[in-house]
Amino acid sequence: DPKPQPGHAIIQIKQVCVCGTDLHAFEGTQPYFDYPRILGHELSGILVSADQAPGFSPGDLVTIIPYLNCGHCLACRNGKPNCCVSIKVCGVHIDGGMVDYFSVPSYTLVHSQGLTQQELALVEPLAIGAHGIRRSTVQPGEFVLVIGAGPIGLGTMEFARISGAHVIAMDTNTNRLEFAKNVLNIPFVINATDDHITEQLLEITNGDMPSVVIDATGSQKAINNGINYIGHGGRYTLIGLQKGDLIFSHPEFHKRELTLMSSRNATRQDFDHVIGSIRNGS
Repeated sequence: DPKPQPGHAIIQIKQVCVCGTDLHAFEGTQPYFDYPRILGHELSGILVSADQAPGFSPGDLVTIIPYLNCGHCLACRNGKPNCCVSIKVCGVHIDGGMVDYFSVPSYTLVHSQGLTQQELALVEPLAIGAHGIRRSTVQPGEFVLVIGAGPIGLGTMEFARISGAHVIAMDTNTNRLEFAKNVLNIPFVINATDDHITEQLLEITNGDMPSVVIDATGSQKAINNGINYIGHGGRYTLIGLQKGDLIFSHPEFHKRELTLMSSRNATRQDFDHVIGSIRNGS
């Protein structure tokens, strides 16, 4: 039962999602983790009280941006609070929202804007994919390969589609690929266990290979292999995360003048994009 604090809000939790980060924490493969820890960072709830939260009132349905940032480091000053030097992610660095009542800084609050409790709890994981697409500067008409058709990967595919890209899904799980194809209408799916992946990608992309490849697997093998699927001048974005080293051929990377980037967490801009996309039906 948290007590009111200056600059903080108290939320009665209604919905919490379980995500890959939680599972990785449970199995010991999440690199930014201390134990013991209460999990939970994808959530929705009813606002009980709030200090320094203009526009919010008790009784409002809200979610949070669960990445607490310092506001003054280099990243924060450059509009990237999602990778703050001293970031504290709820349920990772500090205790999370799998509780009855949760106290968070008021600046993390996000209005529901008419979304349901369940929809609102899904905004954060969807924002991870939305941020990855924005980080990759995906353009209309580009071929974007998303490796990993789990929840984060599927959200990434949706926002690639919304950006106007031609989306290619890759996974080892045939059920996930069938879902991507039949439910999300992803036009191209490839099984990662196939012996002829490069040939399929060349055929799909008219001989060019994808200009953007995004890993959403968290698999060390998949992350290291992804560089082999990028067209010349392309971008490789890592949403998936593992503890191990990145290992790839420098000549292969160099000759194609590739761009390698990570995509960490999300920003309020991404949360707003997700909420707007759910509200307008896209």
